[in-house]
Amino acid sequence: MTERQRHGLPRGARVAAGVLCVCLAGSGCAERGAAAQDGRGGEAVDRVRHAADRLVEERSARARTAMEMATGGTRVTIRGEGVYDFRERRGRLKVLLPQDPAGSTAQRPILELLSPGALYMKNRGAGVPADKWVRVETGSLTDGNLVTGGATDPFAAAEVLRGARTVRYVGEGEVGGTPVRHYRGTADLGVAAREASAGNAAALAAAAKGFATADVPFDVYLDDAGRIRKVRHRFSFVNGRQSTAVAVTSTTLMYDFGTPARVRLPAGDDIYAGRIAER
Repeated sequence: MTERQRHGLPRGARVAAGVLCVCLAGSGCAERGAAAQDGRGGEAVDRVRHAADRLVEERSARARTAMEMATGGTRVTIRGEGVYDFRERRGRLKVLLPQDPAGSTAQRPILELLSPGALYMKNRGAGVPADKWVRVETGSLTDGNLVTGGATDPFAAAEVLRGARTVRYVGEGEVGGTPVRHYRGTADLGVAAREASAGNAAALAAAAKGFATADVPFDVYLDDAGRIRKVRHRFSFVNGRQSTAVAVTSTTLMYDFGTPARVRLPAGDDIYAGRIAER
């Protein structure tokens, strides 16, 4: 990435470059029974907006993430896997980067700890010692950490849905063998920020200002208990001076609800305080 390209990115995207730069060189089922009632707009909107509350009631879950970024004809996908505690708003993910453009072996996984207001990354590279964590204030990122870490915080992904404005019931299907109802719509990040928990409000407000548009198209798949089994968001931002549109599709799957998810944040001495080189 050239000096001109680096400074052409929004601030959040520049931080994301530490994770992403190596990569850049429904259902047609018929409606029936109770599911048919979900076609009513207001009912579907309420169901989707309250999906995050159902996660809190379940306390925790395992999660898998996939983030696809496309720009200038280049398309890459970064995958993650871990656990999340929806009551404590803490999660732990192992994020896997793809091979670099030269075709060499994929880099070491980046370990990420998610918490209200902060993202911690280990194996960050770029001059950071291997035994140290990098701490990033999510409210200071122009994407609110919906994109920066290469994985969207699972609870933030759910709270984006609090801003759902239009929702359409698509049909029934399955996710991981679990029957689900598929909804499609658009969420307003500004509204989501006002309705979100304290830990996500600032981050979502930053994203509402930093993305190319505050409107976020989504697809969400809810099980019979109203829990999110899969949610996919489509974000977009503009690559600064080059005015290049960058499209990001973020997908989060949740399963094994109630699984233990103990996440311990790094001590102060374990956090890197030096300057981070940008590639």
